[in-house]
This record gives sequence, structure tokens and C-alpha cells, in this order.
Amino acid sequence: MTAQMTMEAPVRARRAGLVLAVCCLGQLIVILDASIVNVAIPSIQDALHFTPGSLTWVYNGYLIPFAGFLLFSGRMVDLFGGRRLLLIGTAVFTVFSFVGGIAPNAATLVLGRAGQGFGGAVIASATLAVLSSTFTEPVERAKAFALWGAASGSGGAIGVLSGGAIVEWASWRWVFLVNLPLGLLIAGMAVMSVTAAPGAPGGAGGAGGPRKKAKLDVLGSLSVTLGIAALVYGLAEGQHYGWGSARIVTSLTIGVVLLAVFVLDQAKLAEQPLMELSLFRNRSVWAANLTMLAFGAALPTMFYFLTLLYQSVLHYSAIRTGLAFLPLTVFAFIGAAASSSVAPRTGPRPMMLVGLLPMIAGLVWQSAADEHATYLADLLGPTLLFGVGLGIVVTSVAGAATAGVPEDKHGLASGVLNTSQSLGGAAGLAVMVALAQTRTAEVAGDGPPDAHAFVAGYGVAFLATGVLLTLSLAAAAAVPRGPR
Repeated sequence: MTAQMTMEAPVRARRAGLVLAVCCLGQLIVILDASIVNVAIPSIQDALHFTPGSLTWVYNGYLIPFAGFLLFSGRMVDLFGGRRLLLIGTAVFTVFSFVGGIAPNAATLVLGRAGQGFGGAVIASATLAVLSSTFTEPVERAKAFALWGAASGSGGAIGVLSGGAIVEWASWRWVFLVNLPLGLLIAGMAVMSVTAAPGAPGGAGGAGGPRKKAKLDVLGSLSVTLGIAALVYGLAEGQHYGWGSARIVTSLTIGVVLLAVFVLDQAKLAEQPLMELSLFRNRSVWAANLTMLAFGAALPTMFYFLTLLYQSVLHYSAIRTGLAFLPLTVFAFIGAAASSSVAPRTGPRPMMLVGLLPMIAGLVWQSAADEHATYLADLLGPTLLFGVGLGIVVTSVAGAATAGVPEDKHGLASGVLNTSQSLGGAAGLAVMVALAQTRTAEVAGDGPPDAHAFVAGYGVAFLATGVLLTLSLAAAAAVPRGPR
């Protein structure tokens, strides 16, 4: 018996390693695909004749369905199992990546991006749920979350780096087509490693069918999916159409009304709610999600305005821009590794607080850069601080968001966390763009804005994001003390 157990231990370790690799790679391509198009957008506009007004759909075509389907996909993971949904999400993501890669016109590309967004939502919910059910021992769980968090946190920087290399040396179409071999790799590894959770055929790691007599809350699914999509659309497009325009006011109103219907349905109407509101009685869950709202706003702000600074003001090439983000990625992994060794002893709260501080410092430092900034003296330091804090926070907040949550609710908890990040990103970037443009107009005066005016606007955005993260320290401090 002892010999058999000794032989089985390496097998379990290898399977757990494959599960971790699958989840990290899956989360990486989900985050990466939101940023990899940034450097390729000028080439895409020229090739497919996007108008300036429609060009934002290269990004928002992915973001809106991704945010809208997160809660729904989280519930589907809980009902049908992480393995099955991971494979389905990967298949959808891969197929629509191919559609985007061969797109002959703008409409087809936006369709491909929307399909990627839906597949990405399913993958994001499945990977965190599978991790939560596979790694239950505190130390191993912390290490798994650290690597998953590093993959998630560095996805934006890796996307800019890989996008720059692809545009420089190949074609913008490979920004999408590169997902084909990655999707096949993830699917193959998932088939070999991810199995049903014992005794829980519908659990987060399960592969079986839905639980007996399980029912999908149709009203809740439709209201939350369409409500979040409408809200994200209004937030993402508000700056373009004007916050007081009929289109944006209508979109935001519809989003708020549908989300109110969702809450009513969950509280009073649904026989089997899509999201049990009791989940938010868990202080760790709601505190982690409030922190993630601010964190979600900080990530796109840093990448968006830093990319503009590199390319539009300092005139970096696409590949040089990508390389400039590489140290951020490296330090995100360093931060995640440090967090994984400490978090099992301290719990997530101290790590969330410690991680937010260098992110805040990096943003404040970054806000001082001007049009004469040099990389080594003015830009490298802020990105290193931001990167190491990013790795610490994204690792610890993921642990806090699932702490004390029953295994059959891990998919839902991961969907809620990813939804918070998406909403924070859409709302935060919209607000920061508005602040930056206002400051740029003030500095430019009656003349056209020059490099100095643009950099002044970027600085305000960086500084305001630092203030937002400072306020989020209160939410991080609300996470219960000690390991959970």
C-alpha cells in the first residue's frame, strides 16, 4: 500500500503541474488578447478601412461580451464542470481567433473579437475554478495562485511585447492567428490533466453533466449579461459620443435597469438563482471585489497611456515599445513569487496592502514624466514598482475572492472577480481618458496640442489612478485577518 502511494504521488504531482500550466496559459491568452491588438491597431485600420469612430470596436468588441458573459459563464462552470467549460471556451476562442485572423473586412473582424470575448469569459471563469478545486493545501494553493496571478497580471505587458514583434516582423493577422496553436495546446493539456472533482460531478473541476434537477435561471442570465454589456458599452464609448448623448444615456440607463432586475430576480423570483446574494456576506469576497474594481482601472490606464507616451511622444517603434514593457512583466513574476512564499503564513490581506503601495508609488512617479523623459532615468523605475506590486496584488486578491467559498461556488466567485476587473477597467479608463483630454486642452489653450500638452494629460491620468488605488487600500484592509 505504501509503495503504491509512493508511485502515485509523482503522478499526482505531474497532473497538478499540468493543471497549473493549463490554467496559467488559459488566463494568459485571455488577458493578452485584450492588449495584443494595441500596437497593431494602425495596421488593422489601414488594411480593413476602419473609420476613426469605429476603430474602438477592435478593443471594445472583445471587452463588452467578455464582461457581459462572465457571471453567466461562472454559473455554467458550477453546473457543468470546469473541464467541460474550459474545453468549450478554448474551442470558441480558437475558432473566432481564426475568424479575426482571416477577416476580409471590419465587420468580420469585430465578429471575431466578439466571439473571442465570449470564449475568453468562459476560460477565465473555468481556470480560477479549476485551480481552486485542484489545489486545496494552503502552501500549494498559494503557489498556484501566484503563478496564475503572474500570468494574469503580466498578460497586458506580454501582449504589447508580442504584438509589437508580430507587427514588426510578420503581419497584424498573426496577432489573432497565433491563438490557434495556443488553443490546441491548451485543449490537449486540459484533456490529459483536468479531471472531475471527486464526488462533485458538477463542481468546479468536474467533467460530468449538470447536477440533478439543476435549472438555469434564464431571467437572471439574460438580465445580468445584457445589463453588464450595456453598462460597459456606455462606459467605454462615453468619451467618443459624449456623456450626455442619447446613445450613452440610454445605454447606461438600460444597464442599470437590467442589473436592478437581476438583483430582484436573485433575491425574490429565481428558484435556483444564478448568483446567490449570500455570497457577499463573505467579507473576504466583497472586499476583494472592491479592491479589484480599482486594480482593474489601474491596469489599462498604465498600459494605455504608457503606450501613447512611448509611441506618440517619444516615437518608439512597435518592437521597442514592446521591449520597454518587458521589465514590468519580469517584476510581476517576481512579485507573484514573493507573494506565494509569504501568503500561506499571513493570509491575503497583508499582501494586498503591501502590493498596492508600490503600484501607487509607480503611478505617482510616472505622472512626473515629461516629453524629454528618458527610459532609464524616468520610465524604468515606475514600471518596475508597478510591476512588482501588480504581481503581489493579483495573486493575493484571487485568493481572497475565493476564501471561504464552497467548492461548488468557485466558478461563480471567479466570474464575479473577473466582472469586477472588467467593469473597473471600462469605467476607469473612460474616466482617465476624459481627465487626460481635459488637461491636454487646458495646457494647449487655443492652439493644437503639442507633445507637452499630451504628456501633461497623461500625467493627470497616472496621478488620478494612483489616488484611486490609495482609496482602495480601505477595501483591502477589510479582508479578514490571517489565512482563510
